[in-house]
Amino acid sequence: MTELRKKINDSAIIRWIVLVIVATAMMMGYFLNDIMSPLESLLELPVEEGGLGWTSSDYGFFSGSSGLINVFLLMLFFSGLILDKMGVRFTGVLACSLMLIGVGLKYFAVTAPLAGQTFNFNVLWWDVHLPMSAAIASLGFAIFGVGYEMCAITVSKAMVRWFTGHELALAMGIQLSMARLGTAAALSVSAPIARHFSLSAPLLLGLVCLLIGLVSFFVFCILDIRLDKDEKIVNCQSTIVNQDDQFHLRDIAYILKSPGFWLITLFVVLFYSAVSPFLKFATRLMIDKYAVDPDMAGFITSIVPFGTILMTPLFGSVYDKYGRGVTLIIIGTSLLTLVHFGFSLPIYISTFAIFLMVLLSIGFSLTPAALWPIVPKIMPMKCLGTAFSLIFFIQNFGRAIIPMFVGKANETDPSYTTGMQIFACTGLAAVLVAVTMLYLDKRIGYGLEKPNICK
Repeated sequence: MTELRKKINDSAIIRWIVLVIVATAMMMGYFLNDIMSPLESLLELPVEEGGLGWTSSDYGFFSGSSGLINVFLLMLFFSGLILDKMGVRFTGVLACSLMLIGVGLKYFAVTAPLAGQTFNFNVLWWDVHLPMSAAIASLGFAIFGVGYEMCAITVSKAMVRWFTGHELALAMGIQLSMARLGTAAALSVSAPIARHFSLSAPLLLGLVCLLIGLVSFFVFCILDIRLDKDEKIVNCQSTIVNQDDQFHLRDIAYILKSPGFWLITLFVVLFYSAVSPFLKFATRLMIDKYAVDPDMAGFITSIVPFGTILMTPLFGSVYDKYGRGVTLIIIGTSLLTLVHFGFSLPIYISTFAIFLMVLLSIGFSLTPAALWPIVPKIMPMKCLGTAFSLIFFIQNFGRAIIPMFVGKANETDPSYTTGMQIFACTGLAAVLVAVTMLYLDKRIGYGLEKPNICK
């Protein structure tokens, strides 16, 4: 029998080059996603002191606005359909372009002379009153959020496409680590840059970073075209060819009928609602509750993403070789819950806060390292983009709502006790869902506890 031609992704060197290229685009998106998180105290300064005169509620609305278009206009759902129909190349370029537009609007909101202008919006029960700068920045963040989430599902599918049967969890772990590096950089450098230059300086830097991400994705497109050609040749040589490897709308029903899909989705909603929104409030928490110097507060917050840079690939490699994916998820989420309960305690020592941040970095490494590689074990490749988009779409309800609740809670309870208890209860619910996931895997046999590398 004639030996089948190897594909370009059978070369380890090419696989890792692709990983670095694609992860660079994702890293730039993560950098911009959190670029304004350490600036809350500066944004709330009066205009005459260099701020924008926002309130805590204004900032909470802005923080949650990244999911508004994705959630209420269903754009994240359509992003998955676009990905499965048009492929990773088209969708990735579109995602980077939308992120550029969104950051451009945020830059305009910060630099334009909008002091004294307000934006009022009322529909049914929703009554919004914002400074015009906050409204435009929120619109920009909402558009950015469409591109950001679209980029996330595109990169995830690209990793599965290039690393299935190889070091999938390690690859996703490295990709997540590079993304966290972007978050850590934003939390670390944003406030010092803004204090020494201007509020708009971090956003201008971010625009340059996004251009780098867009160029890197064009390089990926060249290599991915080659993989397409190799797959066609291999399929022609093979005696068994799958005739139903194209996505159809009816596959949505298959996704929605899967109990594993719903458990993963519910877990993602709870887990990331207890992490991502927390990081947006963490810098202010360090300043107000633990009396940390404002220039150092962002660095303490950045312990979480910096810690994940090394640990996420490590835990991903463990999953690749030894399995136990859901077990790793349960351990990581339990650590997250304990950390939030710790932040709600009446302890005001900065070293205690640093210790909790270290624990959070471990939990935030364990869980994602095992979480995302289990999705392809439940969903087939042809509808993986739609599955990811549905997961992220539903996740955005939590990411949009939780910051608004926490922002209100912090206004009525400046001790942050109520806000941290909200995060802690969310994490505890995620632990219970993960335990249920382990039971379902044993009953149905998804193989979530099995290693990823095919020997």
